[in-house]
Amino acid sequence: MITITLSIVLITSVISFTAFSNQKVMDDLIFYPPAVTNRNQWYRFITCGLIHADIMHLVFNMYSFYLFGDIVEKSFATIFGEQGKLIYVILYVTALIVSILPTYMNHQNDYHYRSLGASGAVSAIIFAGIFLYPTMGMGIFPIPFHIPGFIFGPIYLGISYYMANKGHGNINHSAHIWGAVFGVVFIYITSKFLTNFDLLGNFLNQVMGYLR
Repeated sequence: MITITLSIVLITSVISFTAFSNQKVMDDLIFYPPAVTNRNQWYRFITCGLIHADIMHLVFNMYSFYLFGDIVEKSFATIFGEQGKLIYVILYVTALIVSILPTYMNHQNDYHYRSLGASGAVSAIIFAGIFLYPTMGMGIFPIPFHIPGFIFGPIYLGISYYMANKGHGNINHSAHIWGAVFGVVFIYITSKFLTNFDLLGNFLNQVMGYLR
């Protein structure tokens, strides 16, 4: 059975590989703020998540997304029932948009700035997974062992915040941060208003059980 997660991985991979050898595809889909500001090409908020800088960038994002996406997609089916698949898709797509909004506000007239990759949406899925399963073991370089998600999360955000302020490299750390925050806020609000599932209580019970 082809899941939504696997479908997103396949679609993103096909388009990314196409863009690797076709500069026009890359230029048409990449997040280029002036194209949004001056030509109203708002679709770039979403299409930039379908392309990647290189194979390693693509593999890292899609592997991380597949691992956590499979877990989150199944959990959404349990929590939201028949609406689970739709809500899962909405989370992924809106995370692409929301995670890069701060970037757009800072670079809307910057003709030298471009951004690409699904990192913001992947971060949203990962942190939704952490909220659901906070004691799940996760790895972070260079720590040579797994740590629970509720500890991994703050460390990841702290490192991303530091790197974003440092301003070096070609990685959009801001998208990682806002994607992660959005993932947590999204699943909290949707579960609170659309279901009877006590997400916060579930999170706290798991953490307290781990700490005992």
